[in-house]
Amino acid sequence: MNITEIAERRYTTKAFDSTLKIPGSEVEQIKSLLRNAPSSVNSQPWHFFIASTQEGKSLVAEGMHGFYAYNQPKVLNASHVIVLCAKNTLDEEHLNAVIQQEASDGRFSTPEARTNQDKSRRHYVNLHRNQQMDEREWTEKQVYLTFGALLFAAAALKIDACAMEGFDAVALDQALGLVAKGLHSVAVIALGYRSTEDFNANLPKSRLLAHSVISEI
Repeated sequence: MNITEIAERRYTTKAFDSTLKIPGSEVEQIKSLLRNAPSSVNSQPWHFFIASTQEGKSLVAEGMHGFYAYNQPKVLNASHVIVLCAKNTLDEEHLNAVIQQEASDGRFSTPEARTNQDKSRRHYVNLHRNQQMDEREWTEKQVYLTFGALLFAAAALKIDACAMEGFDAVALDQALGLVAKGLHSVAVIALGYRSTEDFNANLPKSRLLAHSVISEI
């Protein structure tokens, strides 16, 4: 794998061909990436909604109205659309589920190791909840780790992608019933294959020069 070639080839797709669908095997790889994404102290404070049917994509498109209507065609014409959501709070149910899964997966050689892992994770949760008062922002940062990984993985699979923050989060959360689930939407990614109408496909990529953003010390 040549990561330079992938990074330079990847771009934001502005129009999708609605007749082209992502193969099931590649969808499964994307699901695996979502499940195995990194997070601070393995907190996994997220949930991902994958829309592949017109009904599902129409629900997501309910968050793209008014000023954000320009994003509706991307959602409706893409093969798959992923809504990346963060948990509103890391409650006892979630923390217990994570530690129990880690134990089931054989991560602890002793009871003390389990206790220490649980104590460490709770320390950071309480730090962000009660001291820094930024639990919501902290969980969203973990979702953005997946956001970036997903964009690169799609490019590696030669799947076109459009990352979107341009949506009405209140409307999208309502359409997906997120409040009752203790979640809120953070970002949306449309995945599929570019249309011939995608004006961005043939434009040169533009980034600041390496020396202006990278310093070696």
